[in-house]
Amino acid sequence: MRASSPTAASRLSSPDLRARGLPAPGVPERSASTPARLRPSARAPAVHPGTSTPVRLNVGCGPDPPDGWLNADRQPGPRVDLCGDIRDGLALADDAVDCIAAIHCLQDLPWDAIAGALREMRRVLKPGGVLRVAVPDLDRAIDAYRRGDAGYFFVPDVDARSVGAKLVTQIIWYGSVRTPFTFDFAREWLENAGFRDVARCAFGETRHGDAGIVALDNRERESLFVEALK
Repeated sequence: MRASSPTAASRLSSPDLRARGLPAPGVPERSASTPARLRPSARAPAVHPGTSTPVRLNVGCGPDPPDGWLNADRQPGPRVDLCGDIRDGLALADDAVDCIAAIHCLQDLPWDAIAGALREMRRVLKPGGVLRVAVPDLDRAIDAYRRGDAGYFFVPDVDARSVGAKLVTQIIWYGSVRTPFTFDFAREWLENAGFRDVARCAFGETRHGDAGIVALDNRERESLFVEALK
């Protein structure tokens, strides 16, 4: 999925959509060969409690993850440290990381998998650690639809001509998005998973974490950014 930092589903984009310059679709269903827990790769650094350098976990990092993060993704890659499906767990101890960025990946999970993924991320966060989530903003898309703003949507006329058709196509992103998000939905599910101090954030702004947590922000126009503490 994207034009800034690549995110969870970019590695699985269909060639025809990429050729048309569209954001990539989401992650398809996991296969039966998915490991029982996200397995560390050969390059995965050991995570030692009490170190002075913050341990930042990047969930759904995509094929070209940044340096300076512990990168986790469903697909293997040369800089992917933990490979597997988050629904099967992270190969990390409890309270192992200082912060987590999950940028444009949660919407690709089915509704009934969201809670487990949030609980797993909370498990590996240190007490007081921050989770930063970015997802497509359903409220913003609906507002664009209501004001008749076809230019807000990334869907070309060849796929959807009317504003309403563009809205639906973008919200489900060609069938890949499984769970659309509003802020109220995100807050409720984060709180249900045990997080606290849930806050909406602007692009590039953190309310809780160190400044480095916003480095992976992308897709400012269409995104909802939310932070929460363990």
